[in-house]
Amino acid sequence: MKGLSDEPHYTIDVLEGGVTLGNVIDDHIYEQELAERNAFFVADLGVLMRQHVLWQTHMPRVRPFYTLKCNSSPAVIQVLAALGTGFVCANKGEVALVESCGVDPENIIYGGAYKQLSHIKHAAKAGVDLLVCDSEMELRKIARCHLGARLLLQVATAGSQEEMSMTFGCTLKSCRNLLQCAKLLGLQVVGAKFNVPVTCSNPQAYHHAMSDTRCVFDMGEELGFNMTVLDIGVGLGGPELQLEQIEAAIQPLLDIYFPPLSGVEVVAELGSYYVSSSFTLAVNIMGKEVLRQDPGELSPNSKPEFLYYMNEGVYGSFANKLLEDTIPEPLVHKKSLRLEETVFPSSLWGPSCDGLDQVVEHCLLPELSMGDWLIFNNMGANSLGESCTAVQKPPVYYIISADDWYEMQEAGITLNTNMNNLLLVPYWH
Repeated sequence: MKGLSDEPHYTIDVLEGGVTLGNVIDDHIYEQELAERNAFFVADLGVLMRQHVLWQTHMPRVRPFYTLKCNSSPAVIQVLAALGTGFVCANKGEVALVESCGVDPENIIYGGAYKQLSHIKHAAKAGVDLLVCDSEMELRKIARCHLGARLLLQVATAGSQEEMSMTFGCTLKSCRNLLQCAKLLGLQVVGAKFNVPVTCSNPQAYHHAMSDTRCVFDMGEELGFNMTVLDIGVGLGGPELQLEQIEAAIQPLLDIYFPPLSGVEVVAELGSYYVSSSFTLAVNIMGKEVLRQDPGELSPNSKPEFLYYMNEGVYGSFANKLLEDTIPEPLVHKKSLRLEETVFPSSLWGPSCDGLDQVVEHCLLPELSMGDWLIFNNMGANSLGESCTAVQKPPVYYIISADDWYEMQEAGITLNTNMNNLLLVPYWH
């Protein structure tokens, strides 16, 4: 078995001879059965490449920038950097992490509505010039610490105002004042950003957002700014159908408001789109309770309800539950559910004994025993980033199929580019 090497180097197991993700999970569970039965992730880095190719196929004109807060795994950063994505950082630590992976500062957007002065100073020192801004207060802070900044004005859209109780971004009405303020402060505004939430059901949301942003570009150009960057946000989750819907909504509007001959560079901020389906989490059952029913409520068809306690919870790898994300359906390792096998109402809890540490409120599972394992797919988003507050994060075992690796090489991506800290070793089951 090959595992992670010490930082800053990471081992990637190249799966050969028909070895699958399931085989790798089986092997690591076997290892943990002989050790401490700790939770662990297996990350298929080939998924990153396939998602990147899918994006280029549907949105060839829009350059993706990966949102680091979604998953700050250095191996993910290096693979995405080698694929040619940019990065969106929200603080000094994220900027430093991306820098340590060899990313050029011109490929970094410093996002976030409110920035500490010390973090702005660090961005200036690091050469990160592209900053998002949406208020006069932020303009004045940036003018104090980073006169060489190139600014994107974040525009509040009708869709984001409808979907979120707390909206960031300046209204179209206030944009002219901000542009004039930037001019007086000697700052350069180079474009604008909008974001329409994926949950927005208003079919006109993208049309309004694109139209408003075009107005901001026109106002900026009137004031003498060279407006060249459009950030369309896009908090995309990942399914191809959703990507096709985004393409159908955005591409015609880009052709109308920002045609290719305009010279405007179009970027999008993607997080879970890349990493969600790349990571699989294995957790161990460490406790079990039977929820007793009142004898008066029992019927001949009554089933007991089981409460299971896992060695990971919402204060660790399931931190996305606190963000109101949907937790994937758990799979029981090495148990094939036959038609005649009985399943019971169950709930899954983390190890903290905290009432908020409920990972899954209700699911149907066969009766489990302490020491059994559950598998959660699509666990790459918000489980390994700064939002994860676990004292010790589970280890991550990185894999890539031989076919995916050969495709990356054919695309010109090798260990001699941006992946010098990644060590590839063959993996045989």
